[in-house]
Amino acid sequence: MLFSGTIFYVKQEGLTVIESLYFCVVTLSTVGHPSFEPQTTFGKVFTMIYIIGGTGLFMGLIGYLAYAIIKKPENESKI
Repeated sequence: MLFSGTIFYVKQEGLTVIESLYFCVVTLSTVGHPSFEPQTTFGKVFTMIYIIGGTGLFMGLIGYLAYAIIKKPENESKI
């Protein structure tokens, strides 16, 4: 996810690799970047999809981890 976003912002918005990666991390962490917003319409549409997709993946990962933590072993004998 970070790789695809970084490549997109380097190619479409003209950011450096470090700036693009930083923007992706702060965007997906829902912090937001105070001094940059995509300048092209395509960049803005991509960013909206990127935020929704990234948030969905993150929530899915949290749900999976939570389920793994609270799940009891099925082969545990009952006493």
